[in-house]
Amino acid sequence: MDLIEHAAAAGTIRVQAQGARTVIVLVGEIDAALRDEASACMGLALVTGDPVVIDSTQATFIDSSGIAFVLQLHLAASEAGIPVTLLDPNRVLRDVLDMVGLSGELPAEPVTRV
Repeated sequence: MDLIEHAAAAGTIRVQAQGARTVIVLVGEIDAALRDEASACMGLALVTGDPVVIDSTQATFIDSSGIAFVLQLHLAASEAGIPVTLLDPNRVLRDVLDMVGLSGELPAEPVTRV
């Protein structure tokens, strides 16, 4: 069930409740055009207190604004005692985190195959 979805011309951020966790789905180009949507999604994801998974499997691009969103979410969740993991088998987000020296900040969630 989607809790919130916002779309810009080339990207979308969705927050979904999946059982006892909250999944933030990054789709397409995650950039400054999604700043307001990212803030709304962050607040909604943290209010539940459930573990958060950032799913970037459908992301095609992420700029510094997108990285800032992910790191701010991670920091706020950590301060609240909420675990955050990254689902990124396509490595779009992980590659950028590697490039800026922050790859160790978000543990990877195993990809389950159906």
